[in-house]
Amino acid sequence: MHMQLTKAQRFRELHTKSETFLMPNAWDPGSARMLASSGFSAIATTSAGIAFSLGLPDYEGAVSQRVMVDCIHRITRSVELPVSADLEAGYGTEPVDVAKTIELAVSAGIVGGNIEDFTGNSAAPLFDSLLAVERIRAARATADASGIPFTLTARTDCYLAKMENAFSEAVRRANLYREAGADCLFVPGASDPGTIAELVKEIDGPLTVVMGLTGLSITVAQLQDIGVRRVTIGGSLARATYHLIRKAAQEMALHGTFDYASQQIPDAELCAFFSAAEAASPAI
Repeated sequence: MHMQLTKAQRFRELHTKSETFLMPNAWDPGSARMLASSGFSAIATTSAGIAFSLGLPDYEGAVSQRVMVDCIHRITRSVELPVSADLEAGYGTEPVDVAKTIELAVSAGIVGGNIEDFTGNSAAPLFDSLLAVERIRAARATADASGIPFTLTARTDCYLAKMENAFSEAVRRANLYREAGADCLFVPGASDPGTIAELVKEIDGPLTVVMGLTGLSITVAQLQDIGVRRVTIGGSLARATYHLIRKAAQEMALHGTFDYASQQIPDAELCAFFSAAEAASPAI
């Protein structure tokens, strides 16, 4: 508990500084350890990457709450860095469901996590804002009861749901979630610097954006100039990894060649890397 408390304090402090920090997303202990070795201050999990690693699609319900929490636990035990978890929509509609998810995730070693307002229902893609606020309140209360300074991120999917007046609705919801106890606000799908800058100005709290989407070429330095506090990459690294697997499979199947192997890390190098990582984090 002491180590988790220390990590939680470190993670919370990252959100109070003026510098933008990049928090890349892992989907298993191997990817987590490789990211941790590159000097990042914190990492996150990606529900998409975890789902893909299990041979499942990326939508809530494809991976059960129990399995997701177990995967998150293996990641938190594998690294010394603070880990924030992608908890999707909290694995249930009601505030009590979200509270239970936060409780389980904290017990799995995380120091922060995001709850989204996306329902998965095309007819009503976002939870009613009153219910969405109560869900964040329940997450906040449970996180506070854990005894660690948990960093709660509220995510609104107005852009991804292609809502009419997405900007104004994202701002409205983000500010409601902030009042309900969210420490950080996350608006995925906002992709141009002008829109992101306006979100920073209108949202009363630290803003997270997601990069690594096809066609986006904004740098961390540019995002810092705009005023973004935190940058994530979602499932983009996992998707890039699966692109390499598919490309290699097609090369072997169609041409009988093995050019993909020129991009591999030598076995001895990987073994040495993971041996060192295991020695530093022996709990896994």
